[in-house]
Amino acid sequence: MKPLRKLLFWAIAAPLLAVLAIQLYFLGQIWWWRDHNPRSTSFMEQQLDELRKKSPGARLKHQWVPYDRISNHLKRAIIAAEDANFSEHDGVDWEALQKAYEKNMKKGRVVAGGSTITQQLAKNLFLSGERSYLRKTQEVAITYMLEATMDKERIFEIYLNVVEWGVGVFGAEAAARHYFGVSAAALSPAQAARLAVMLPRPRWYDKNRGSAYLQRRTDLILRRMGGADIP
Repeated sequence: MKPLRKLLFWAIAAPLLAVLAIQLYFLGQIWWWRDHNPRSTSFMEQQLDELRKKSPGARLKHQWVPYDRISNHLKRAIIAAEDANFSEHDGVDWEALQKAYEKNMKKGRVVAGGSTITQQLAKNLFLSGERSYLRKTQEVAITYMLEATMDKERIFEIYLNVVEWGVGVFGAEAAARHYFGVSAAALSPAQAARLAVMLPRPRWYDKNRGSAYLQRRTDLILRRMGGADIP
């Protein structure tokens, strides 16, 4: 191979091999988590770094609990609030993505994501809160890895245990104790609905618990919870 052709070959091949290696890493992690619980996530590590800049001894509030020790009220509330078709879709709600794309085009910037529960889990596990189409593409790829490797119950179990719920608060057990002083298993319908509504902006709602919108949205989710299908 001539030097110029060789240089061109590696200029193309090297980035592709790097991308492939990253995808294989993600897939290997996901395969391991089929029957092993994640100890941490990208979002946890990022927030812990932020907290430790102000307080070197800071720690996250997080405690893993099995799926059957999380209130069904919370499961229904989150599906009603975040992803009504969770039990039926293959990980990506393309109609929701199309609506988000149209909204972003009107605004001239990325302001909506249209993410399913599985997509949110993909982002929490491996990515960041950055809004970009490149990150969204990677999110979708990881989403399909999750759906191909795990059943819906396992995806939802991990999500419930790692999702962010406030400043340094991660997972249903920590959230239930942080906001209501009860276990995740003991959450009432109203408490569950309130936690579900907080998910899009957990740190903000942690500091603004008296928000009128939070209460109105909680009442709406309470009315929708009865029709939510949980895995």
